[in-house]
Amino acid sequence: MAGTLELVLLYLVAAVAGVTVCRWLRLPPMLGYLVVGVVIGPHAFALAQDSAGVRYLAEFGVVFLMFVIGLEFNLPKLRSMRTLVFGLGLSQVVVTMLAALAGHALLALGWQRLTGEGWRMGWQGAVVLGGAAAMSSTAIVVKLMAERLELEAEHGRRVIGILLFQDLAVVPLLVLIPALGAEGRSLLMAIGLAVLKAVALLALLLSGGQKLLRWWLTLVARRKSEELFVLNLLLVTLGLAWLTEHAGLSLALGAFVAGMLIAETEYKHQVESDIRPFHDVLLGLFFITIGMKLDWRLVFEQWGLVLLLTTLPLLAKFVLVAALARIFRAPPGVALRTALYLSQAGEFGIVLLTLGAERGLVAAEWMNPILASMVLTMLATPFVIQYSNAIVTRLVPSDWLLQSVQLTSIARRSMRTEKHVIICGYGRSGQNLARLLDTQGIPYMALDLDPDRVRQAAAAGQSVVYGDAARLPSLMAAGLARASAVVVSYPDTPSALKILHLVHEHAPAVPVLVRTIDDNDLERLREAGAAEVVPEAIEGSLMLASHTLALLGVPLRRVLRVTQEARAARYGLLRGWFHGVDDEGPEERQQTRLTSVTLPPAAASLGRRLGDLALELMDVGVVSVRRTAGAVGVPDDDMVLAAGDTLVLSGLPEPLALAEEKLLKG
Repeated sequence: MAGTLELVLLYLVAAVAGVTVCRWLRLPPMLGYLVVGVVIGPHAFALAQDSAGVRYLAEFGVVFLMFVIGLEFNLPKLRSMRTLVFGLGLSQVVVTMLAALAGHALLALGWQRLTGEGWRMGWQGAVVLGGAAAMSSTAIVVKLMAERLELEAEHGRRVIGILLFQDLAVVPLLVLIPALGAEGRSLLMAIGLAVLKAVALLALLLSGGQKLLRWWLTLVARRKSEELFVLNLLLVTLGLAWLTEHAGLSLALGAFVAGMLIAETEYKHQVESDIRPFHDVLLGLFFITIGMKLDWRLVFEQWGLVLLLTTLPLLAKFVLVAALARIFRAPPGVALRTALYLSQAGEFGIVLLTLGAERGLVAAEWMNPILASMVLTMLATPFVIQYSNAIVTRLVPSDWLLQSVQLTSIARRSMRTEKHVIICGYGRSGQNLARLLDTQGIPYMALDLDPDRVRQAAAAGQSVVYGDAARLPSLMAAGLARASAVVVSYPDTPSALKILHLVHEHAPAVPVLVRTIDDNDLERLREAGAAEVVPEAIEGSLMLASHTLALLGVPLRRVLRVTQEARAARYGLLRGWFHGVDDEGPEERQQTRLTSVTLPPAAASLGRRLGDLALELMDVGVVSVRRTAGAVGVPDDDMVLAAGDTLVLSGLPEPLALAEEKLLKG
């Protein structure tokens, strides 16, 4: 018992250390698990042995990985990306595997002529290696692309399409590889039987399984027990995995089917959040066991072979993906970026390689150098992606010209526009904002990364162009220096922070409004210079409250007043209203309004503390202060005023006029 507990503690300590270091270096945690496995494994410090029990437990990491892939498998998504998934993605996997078979044939022929002996790896092993080589790392690439805000870019859509097909291609390969272990006529029978069993089982499960599973999960959910729901979720996943394994297929295939069945139910999102901890922890354990198999001494002894196995497949896959992307009408720069992002090995490649080695299809002496080369390509991926723009610019000198054409088109549309609003993102919220701005005659320029949306909106005469709002050239081309405001209409905090940094650095006087899902990142966004942050959760609750009050018979004027007071307490920019020429009614004169006062170089209040002005004694409040550098500051008695500062004051008309005179003339 003590030995088992010590082993568990060792794995936990090693995993925590590996993930912490990777987070510090901004590398994917998966690489930390691999390195940790090497360090504690029998070929390094020998702190843990690669036991059968640990390996079997680690297999569940692959099971839950396939379950998550099944959850993300949905027909509408595939239909919308069918050209990229079943065109470009299918071509990449098939051509890579055919290239591996052709390379195997050439090596076998050359080896025969040089040594007179037969090549020691059969074509079945070549199929395994081809399948492994065809895979790229979804975990690494998608994470890095999300951080770089490139998921909706032209190369990003192609990368996602290929990765999606690679994930789907794992399913038939998991059926095929175990069957390849048979020989002669029995090989064809084994493959045919495996395919027949897979088709029959999938047809049975998919035809009636979804209704049965929805009924069962609904029955469980009615018990309102989170513990019971998670237990049934594990039961369904592992039960279907057990069923497919006993049908002669694989554990992972059953988990994939379980994910597919749940993906079409209303419980998908709840299931995804519940299963994530099991998925992450067990997948980490799987990669630790993979790292334990890597003998680093043999890698150093065979460094030439490892280097060859790292560079040749990497270059071959790069050329292959770039060529296929060009065939599918990608511009040269986009094709090269797609190839750079996908040239590495992936986690499913390691899964297929391990499965092939267990079935005796890949010789044991090849396992270490191949595994080492795959790990090295994955380690290199963050650096390749980081410098991808520089690499593409060097390889395709015309790529900068294409980007310049895009920026020129943005600049041409915004050239005659000033005092406009730059809308970052033209989704539903961005379009609603644009319509409201149109009704008030306020010009706008919208930037969006969805080419279909941009094309349709531009054809309808709307002022929207293709461009990445998180890049300075796009913002400057959209007329940032002449804009009156920037609105981030999509709820993405990292992107919003990047836009705030760019605006603060290059146009500090332009206010930025940010949309978020909730108020978790409120302070970060305010500290970064956001003039206002609008959380959807708060606005949704206010609308819900106003409709409820109206339904209960509360007079509409009172409902509007209550919700306005709630907003005023929450939003600094709504504590009153700015005076306009159409606001001259007698009722408006007795309502709190806002006014902004910008301090000129000769203002009497320059150099004085805000508290010393005693504006509160005049019944005037200071809502916010926009400093000369552009940052929006929280009013503070110790704040020293400087030329160029803009104070937003709140009060009745006469006190506001007196306060403005005191600020400017003393």
